[in-house]
Amino acid sequence: MARPPGHGPGYETRRQEIIDAAATLFAEKGYAATGITELCEAVGLGKGALYHYIGSKENLLVEIQDRVLVPLLARARCIAALSDEEPLVRLRLLSQALLEIIFARLDHIWVYEHDYRHVTGLNRKRLVGQRREFEDLVRDLVSEAMDDGVLRTVDLRLAVLQFLNLHNHTYQWAHTAAAGWTPARLAAEYCATMFRGLASHPFSTADLEEKVRRAHERVDALAS
Repeated sequence: MARPPGHGPGYETRRQEIIDAAATLFAEKGYAATGITELCEAVGLGKGALYHYIGSKENLLVEIQDRVLVPLLARARCIAALSDEEPLVRLRLLSQALLEIIFARLDHIWVYEHDYRHVTGLNRKRLVGQRREFEDLVRDLVSEAMDDGVLRTVDLRLAVLQFLNLHNHTYQWAHTAAAGWTPARLAAEYCATMFRGLASHPFSTADLEEKVRRAHERVDALAS
């Protein structure tokens, strides 16, 4: 949300602090169970001042969703744009991009997974479209890998759900992750598990990870 005319530079900083506090509260209690009074107490503002920054309670939910989906989709589009890279390399990069968002925004991810259904109207339509775009990127790459003969031809929808489900509950335990369980390591492990299970012939995960390392640098360059 752009800064409204007439608001000073501190406005956006304060608004971001409010969104962070809301994400923490919603993750602890749920969006529906969290009242405006609790939000006011958490950020030290009266109701009028709070609405000055957020517009409505639902706007907070939309902002939290955007903090997950906007950077994830930006990264995913850069990855998908590397059309000369093998589909498994790009899937592995998508895996890491998703896990990096999860680790960076644990409270936001909790709200994203549990409370997105409370978003209404055009905001809900946009949110559903963003979610579908990411799933479509995964589907297209899995389909390409099957067409290339790298992965066995299986039910495409089921294969996409396998990929997504490997990641979707990581947020529930990521705060207790062991030392060294970084997004990069988890992505390598998750994808090795799935790719070995669906591979049409044996392949080297070491070779895959070397290709991922080089491609990761290209994605960083595109994203900068």
